[in-house]
Amino acid sequence: MKRIYKIVVILIFVTIGAVASVFFTIYHDIKTTANEMYIPVIAELPASREVVVDVDLGDPFSALILGVDERQGDSGRSDTMIVLTVNPSLETTKLLSIPRDTYSEIIGKNMQDKINHAYAFGGIEMSVKSVEHLLDIPIDYVAKINMESFVELIDIVGDISVENKLDFEYEGQHFQKGLLQLDGESALKYVRMRYDDPEGDFGRQNRQKQIIQGVMQNSLHVNTILNYKSILKTMENNVETNVMLDEMLAMRKNYSTSFKNIEQLYLINGTGKKMNGIYYYLVNDTELKLLQETLKKHLALD
Repeated sequence: MKRIYKIVVILIFVTIGAVASVFFTIYHDIKTTANEMYIPVIAELPASREVVVDVDLGDPFSALILGVDERQGDSGRSDTMIVLTVNPSLETTKLLSIPRDTYSEIIGKNMQDKINHAYAFGGIEMSVKSVEHLLDIPIDYVAKINMESFVELIDIVGDISVENKLDFEYEGQHFQKGLLQLDGESALKYVRMRYDDPEGDFGRQNRQKQIIQGVMQNSLHVNTILNYKSILKTMENNVETNVMLDEMLAMRKNYSTSFKNIEQLYLINGTGKKMNGIYYYLVNDTELKLLQETLKKHLALD
């Protein structure tokens, strides 16, 4: 009986050791990827921030997600600009998609232009400053994601399902109305189409959100978890952010409930206008002012 007991104890410790080894390996891989993705964004602390936010203490924070379309021979432009404000006390997240054609001041360039051109002119830092100016809030964190990486991610996590509301063709592929199963290449075409959408950039933004949600849902599947190394490699090659690993872990711990309660905000009451033959989206000043006040209040800045 003692011999069996010893064997059981040994097996338990071996199992614990094996599990610990696996978790250590995964943690090491994640830490390595986080270090590769990390970039310091050199910018002065905005006047509306007296001190840097501390996610360990649960401070409300903001983040800018730049979906960048970097094709061969192109300097790249921010195809997608999404601003998040997260408040753990209210347990809510507000999400705003900024129309890419929004006519706004490009900070550091001393000119008015489409806000998505800020990335082409001055990269991540100029994009951050220009968004801060438009919304009159500080941007605490930023993540740049190469849109091409969605092809690789979807091929890893599996085809995603979307409910398509518009029958259209783009780059030689026909997208019928109804439920669609999209692989990586098809998904990228699905989100890139804009000019044949009666809702213009707003319709395109909704399709982008469908793809992002599909990737997130599929990423929870067992087969995807087993392929975590492929996912990390794709992120390492296609994502840049100023969020450090310890901050990511603190966000997961302190803000998880907030991330589940997302309220969509919109800039939809503006007008389209051509100037010198180029289309711009002119925001409605009243709507913008109300939006600024809403975001400030959510960040506890008012």
